[in-house]
Amino acid sequence: MRPTLLWFKRDLRLQDHAALCDAARRGPLRPLAIIEPKAWRQPDAARQHYEFMSECLQALQAELAEAGCPLQVQVGEACEVLERLWLAEPFETLVSHEETGNAWSYARDRAVAAWCRRRGVHWVQHPSNGIVRALKDRDHWRAQWVERMDGTPWAVPSLRSSGTPCPLPAQALPRWAELVPERAQEPQPPQRQRGGRRLALRYLQGFLDERAARYRGGISSPLSARTACSRLSPYLAWGCLSLREVVQATQARLDAAGPGRLAQGLRSFQSRLAWHDHFIQKLESEPAQEWRNLHPGYDGLREADWCAGHFEALQAGRTGWPLVDACVAQLRETGWLNFRMRAMLVSVAAYPLWLHWREVGLWLARQFLDYEPGIHWPQMQMQAGTTGINTTRVYNPVKQAQEQDPQGHYVRHWLPWMRQVPDSWLFEPWRMPPAMQERLGLAGGQDLAPLCRLPLPRVDLEQASREAKARLHARRAEPQVRAGKADILRRHASRDPAGWSARLASDAPRGSRAGRTAGGADQLSLEL
Repeated sequence: MRPTLLWFKRDLRLQDHAALCDAARRGPLRPLAIIEPKAWRQPDAARQHYEFMSECLQALQAELAEAGCPLQVQVGEACEVLERLWLAEPFETLVSHEETGNAWSYARDRAVAAWCRRRGVHWVQHPSNGIVRALKDRDHWRAQWVERMDGTPWAVPSLRSSGTPCPLPAQALPRWAELVPERAQEPQPPQRQRGGRRLALRYLQGFLDERAARYRGGISSPLSARTACSRLSPYLAWGCLSLREVVQATQARLDAAGPGRLAQGLRSFQSRLAWHDHFIQKLESEPAQEWRNLHPGYDGLREADWCAGHFEALQAGRTGWPLVDACVAQLRETGWLNFRMRAMLVSVAAYPLWLHWREVGLWLARQFLDYEPGIHWPQMQMQAGTTGINTTRVYNPVKQAQEQDPQGHYVRHWLPWMRQVPDSWLFEPWRMPPAMQERLGLAGGQDLAPLCRLPLPRVDLEQASREAKARLHARRAEPQVRAGKADILRRHASRDPAGWSARLASDAPRGSRAGRTAGGADQLSLEL
């Protein structure tokens, strides 16, 4: 009997794994992971993503080895690897999950489908989480999502290997420098989270048992969000956990919790979980929004005004707005930032700095350890105001600092030079008198290291933001732009009435269907 090839992609687990169960049912199987050099050369890929994925894959290898069904790692482009395997030992069936990734992975999957047709291989792809392929509109999507989340998770099956060694020699996971030698020296955040299912379960349990009590009041401030958030997003992005596992574990913990802050936090977390697949579905239904404005009426709005100096200052964390620069410093160190600060970064880039979302999005994709294309690109466009269906949100970084970091603990932690700035100049240090800047060692000069100098804002914040909003709203008011809104709403908008699902999450009795299906009224509050 010919073995079934099981291709692990962004689903690095054995639990609640539909493709694994299907492949095991068919008979002997060969689990396969493909390390694709071209994937890691894409402009949205980073070393930290590869290192995290490697840790997840090594944990999966250990589990499969213990089950007596070793994971075969092959290095090369997918079609080339499949051809080598097929020539060495023909197989009739390839099984995997559907992947909603970037444009490169979309093209790769189309090439694999063509290869399968040429070789007469049947490629069976199973839905991932609540994503529906070939969805025509959103009318019944939410009901389908609820049905999947309420379903019984797939149990880990008895695994039977083919009984014979793979005809191709096993390959070790390459080091980053071997895989992408042109970026061998690329740094990675020293404090990033580590990968693997065991750690994912530890984060999940710790959140459900204790940290969720701080969730409702703690996720907005960069001071508290690092421990108040679940921190599950990188494990969901690489499939160490299924979304259904997290949804059902959250509901089970809520059923056992009494009234109080823990229950309130769990309900708030439920509402964010419901938005997770909502955004990924957007990219699944319209892959081009990774590189093209969702609403074509916004084409040409920012493209001609790109300012490389503004972008370089943003990347370097030298915009002059302390909270913005502190967020960039935290990203460099940890690979993580809470959602409000992510939204603020994109808002500052898109409005006062008037940068196009595509290049900013590629840069941020590399900074975020938990980069999930299906969430990242729709959110980038939403924050930049190019969807045509969302409210314009312009975050003022000075006001955000006053509200979220009023004593300056956060900016002083991540920006050492801010520790010298008196409280009276905390939010707008560039307004300090020149004599005070010199006394504190923050004035410009060739004898000072560049990062010791006081960075000055590249634009006047209020004026630039006002002009940006005026330009966006003028475009939005054009008849042809307004006319295109209905079609985007049909294809991508949630069918939840605004505010209704959030109220259900807060008011519904524990364990009720309403409590489980709530989606949250504010799409900008997606935070895991």
